[in-house]
Amino acid sequence: MGAQGSPVKSYDYLLKFLLVGDSDVGKGEILDSLQDGSAESPYAYSSGIDYKTTTILLDGRRVKLELWDTSGQGRFCTIFRSYSRGAQGILLVYDITNRWSFDGIDRWIREIDEHAPGVPRILVGNRLHLAFKRQVPTEQARAYAEKNGMTFFEVSPLCNFNVIESFTELSRIVLMRHGMEKFWRPNRVFSLQDLCCRAIVSCTPVHLIDKLPLPVAIKSHLKSFSMANGMNAVMMHGRSYSLANTAGGSKGNSLKRSKSIRPPQSPPQNCTRNNCKIS
Repeated sequence: MGAQGSPVKSYDYLLKFLLVGDSDVGKGEILDSLQDGSAESPYAYSSGIDYKTTTILLDGRRVKLELWDTSGQGRFCTIFRSYSRGAQGILLVYDITNRWSFDGIDRWIREIDEHAPGVPRILVGNRLHLAFKRQVPTEQARAYAEKNGMTFFEVSPLCNFNVIESFTELSRIVLMRHGMEKFWRPNRVFSLQDLCCRAIVSCTPVHLIDKLPLPVAIKSHLKSFSMANGMNAVMMHGRSYSLANTAGGSKGNSLKRSKSIRPPQSPPQNCTRNNCKIS
């Protein structure tokens, strides 16, 4: 994973994700719903493994994903252990119409903790278009995901619902975990509200926001925006520093000038020390 500086690259980041879960939970359906990219594995053999690439846009940056669908059958567990090396993200997939597939997530979490510890993961409930056959309540799955520190999505490849969103969120988690957010943050697209707040805060010190002819709620939001983004603090420190330097410099120069033009003073008339008397 990393930023690709070569101009011939068609992406900025390359990530490897694994889709794991029991057999027949629809992992292949998720891959098939991605229209772009290649479905040809870069390796000669692909028994028990489905492969797909796709490119997503994350805050103005192109992220290429290598998606590996490991079979949920027991005889392919050794393949998962092999392909889990080097994985940067894992999607735990279950079928919302199959309670047994949801109960099997515990076993996959143990496999991940053993062979890919610390890799970011999200929980994905597949086949949302079959919600009328649901066997796994959404609230239960969401609570399970929160308990295990995972983000939760319910997706439907048939309706193209939440598929790209789940990949995008996992990519964001992975990049933020590896400290890559600083590279794309300056290029993110701001909302109109953010642009207005940024324009006002950039030219108004935080202690003068209360004097603006604006509603109280907006002034409170401007203060929060200023503190959250650290814009006003930097600007005010910069101004106070420059003003202090300017004042200090001018004061120093004036003192120097006054010292240079100050006439010599004669000793006071009532001085009784001999060294003060003029011979």
